Amino acid sequence: MGCFAGRSFDTTMKSHDTDLKRKLKELLIERLKFEDMTPEDIGDDEPLFAGGLGLDSIDALEIVVMLEGEFGIKVKNEASARDHFRSVSTLAAYVEQKVAQEKSA
Repeated sequence: MGCFAGRSFDTTMKSHDTDLKRKLKELLIERLKFEDMTPEDIGDDEPLFAGGLGLDSIDALEIVVMLEGEFGIKVKNEASARDHFRSVSTLAAYVEQKVAQEKSA
């Protein structure tokens, strides 16, 4: 039973992670007006800037506004943001970390 419970937890965590990545992709498509794209068109580890989706500094500002509006996350450190905005995977990890910090505060 312990193994089953552990697997259930792992499955739940993976499902939450997948749901968050999909939501982030949907938000990026909506906010950045990628009308011809679907969430499936954006790889989890595909670069958001420099190649990949080819986002620029204006898009980065839109992501900051999106995170604040959707998740209540205030991005204060530009250098840190650059690391966390590398891909959908790094963005999702950042959102999970910040939301967890807010809950424990």
